[in-house]
Amino acid sequence: QVKLEESGGGPVQSGGSLRLSCATSEYPINNYCMGWFRQVPPRIREPIAAIELDGSDSYADSVKGRFTIIRDKARNTLYLEMTDLKPEDTAIYTCAADYRPTVRCLPGAVESLGYRGRGTQVTVSS
Repeated sequence: QVKLEESGGGPVQSGGSLRLSCATSEYPINNYCMGWFRQVPPRIREPIAAIELDGSDSYADSVKGRFTIIRDKARNTLYLEMTDLKPEDTAIYTCAADYRPTVRCLPGAVESLGYRGRGTQVTVSS
């Protein structure tokens, strides 16, 4: 069973930075499409970032230029580095992963990834 465990969330002031971590095991980090989505219940989930096995990354327009997704194979960890945070970035951030060899790993695919963590809360104050 694939385990994904997020950490690194918390309160931060507008303009600040945070780095979220998603710890997993060797097989997913080396073989799965991985990404992040966020949600402010009861709104729908917003996929925000995805990363291919070769490290190619892609982002939703809402975070492009501010967030960076990183696949660290040495540490079996997926990261989301967030800068210039805004109050509208407040949400529960969840990492996701799954085996998708025939589909491009883009933010639009993150919603369909079958393995997900429990999420970590990020709160940005103005």
